[in-house]
Amino acid sequence: MAEPVEEPSNRPSDPWGRIKNLKSKRNGSNTWQVVAGSAVLGLVVATGAVLAAGPWDNGQRKAERQLAAAEHPTGGVHHGRRLPGAPEPAPSAPAVLGALDTVTRSAPQDPASLRTALAPLIGAPELGTRVAASVVDAATGEQLYGRGAATPMTPASTVKIATATAALSALGPDHRIATTVRLSEDGRTLTLVGGGDPTLDTAALRSLATAAAKALGEDGEDPVRLAYDTSRYTGPVRHPIGKNPNIAPVTALMVDEGRLDDSDRGPADRSKDPAGDAARAFADELTAAGVTVGGEPRAARPVAGSRTVATHHSAPLSALVERTLTNSDNDIAEALARQTAIAKGESADFAGARRAVTTELKKLQVPTAGARLADGSGLDREGRVTPALLTTLLARAADPERPGLRPVLTGLPVAGFTGTLSTRYQDGTGTPGLIRAKTGTLTGVNSLAGTVVDPQGRLLAFAFLASGSTAPADAEASLDALAAALTGAGGAAG
Repeated sequence: MAEPVEEPSNRPSDPWGRIKNLKSKRNGSNTWQVVAGSAVLGLVVATGAVLAAGPWDNGQRKAERQLAAAEHPTGGVHHGRRLPGAPEPAPSAPAVLGALDTVTRSAPQDPASLRTALAPLIGAPELGTRVAASVVDAATGEQLYGRGAATPMTPASTVKIATATAALSALGPDHRIATTVRLSEDGRTLTLVGGGDPTLDTAALRSLATAAAKALGEDGEDPVRLAYDTSRYTGPVRHPIGKNPNIAPVTALMVDEGRLDDSDRGPADRSKDPAGDAARAFADELTAAGVTVGGEPRAARPVAGSRTVATHHSAPLSALVERTLTNSDNDIAEALARQTAIAKGESADFAGARRAVTTELKKLQVPTAGARLADGSGLDREGRVTPALLTTLLARAADPERPGLRPVLTGLPVAGFTGTLSTRYQDGTGTPGLIRAKTGTLTGVNSLAGTVVDPQGRLLAFAFLASGSTAPADAEASLDALAAALTGAGGAAG
């Protein structure tokens, strides 16, 4: 039986819920309502910064959007000219997230102060028997704090930072994964060709079926055979951990990550045959589009001479990366690793993905000594990375000269608000919204890697990897305290 693995929270928190509750509190005063409306609008502006940190499923999020919002505030006292006799506007709520900023400030960072802040926290028994850490100035790459920074550790899901960075580097943020339909020369066989997009959904199948039916024209009244092609990926479809609700069989063709419910994140029952299920769903859409499908779909490559009659493209790679990191999506992570393997000319299996991602990280001049990128998701306990590898990657993503890597930062969960950090940092220490970090959890393994803005205004990249813990919740609280200490908001986040 596979060990319990990371189970991301099913839904990010709903910051709008707190605003909706205000609507029920009325006292009959029109003046109060106007003032309350201004206050709500101020909160909306702040909340918008949080929502911008969540994943987009149909477009590329721009990290610089926060900068534009900061320069053109619209809440509270910033409403502009006030009408004569109107009440004073409510003060604006502060921004939840500071803009990503890699400019070195004039006030120097003091490594000694970091050691003082982290010393009583890094040795917390709740973290287990082994702890390694690295903190670097993202603008300069200078290591400000290290404890076993070059020690290979099991990363759990923080390895997704490496997977995402390698994919963006190899393919670019605008790359889209194509799923196609090909028609044989005699017009009698359609083949659904998987490109490796785990986010393919029913709407996409419907669009493909409509285009295929149009290509068939009047011949669509005659029965056609349906095949499906998964040859873009090779090797075993099962992850080394075996059957597990955290990941579907890794195949080049699936719908909704092979989920058997209506969820879009977290653990779920998965299809045993995602490709076959996708083909059968496509057959239903073809029928609805007026095409007669004869027999059951079969696994086969397109016959010689087939031509492409329909294509669906995934969301841009930038959006897939953000979704992967925010929700700790194992299925998309493994797809990103396979896509990197294909781009680098490696076999599209676990071994080829490992070689390709490692090669790409070396190209980025990341310290890979001792690293073993066993998979793209971090579910494999045999994986090893160092804290220095993770912080170097985060610094690369913050480099103004590498804008294509920025989704690695914008996709990180936001403390107390989004993704796998939505239920953490809820103790009122002032840290919610100040920390962006990727979580990692396996049995006895807990990790946290991300960015914070320190009291001097610098962007710091950090990685804390721990193993040997026996109480996951206590270990997470201790990791949260370490990250909180970097913000200057105190070291008691848990």
